[in-house]
Amino acid sequence: MTWQAFKETLELHPDQTLQFQYTADKWVDASYHITEIKQAPITSVDCGGKMNAWTEIIVQLWEPEEQQSDRAMAVHKALKIVNLVESSLALNPNAIVKIEFGNSAFDTRQMFPNEIVVEGENLNVNLQPDATQCKATDRGQTCGIPKNKTLEIPVAMEAGQACTPGGGCC
Repeated sequence: MTWQAFKETLELHPDQTLQFQYTADKWVDASYHITEIKQAPITSVDCGGKMNAWTEIIVQLWEPEEQQSDRAMAVHKALKIVNLVESSLALNPNAIVKIEFGNSAFDTRQMFPNEIVVEGENLNVNLQPDATQCKATDRGQTCGIPKNKTLEIPVAMEAGQACTPGGGCC
């Protein structure tokens, strides 16, 4: 989901209560805070040697140790935070949105807003875990080697010899 689509969805439901479900039947505590919104431009080189670039917007949620509220944040309050951030930092509307969350029972991770559903007074954001991927496979390659090519692995490498994509050893 892009930042623009995420923000537009929030703007359509300013009077709803914003809830986040991070796994089956597990919800971010109602007393959560949006602690920061980060824009992360990513530049990478994949195992096939191709450069990739994209931007992520990461909304960080924090649960205080002691519950401070029975009702989660209203969408209009979240939008005030978004507007405050955007008054200082121009957020890329085409960036990929991730929600960063963790608590004492759930390791901190970045997740995608998979689905946003209105249920009564709530705007529920169902989060989906991120997963690793090999971008080279999208181009018909594996580790920089075409899928149909047989990989011959040397029995032993010389001392100091490096294994590189396309070098036949990775």
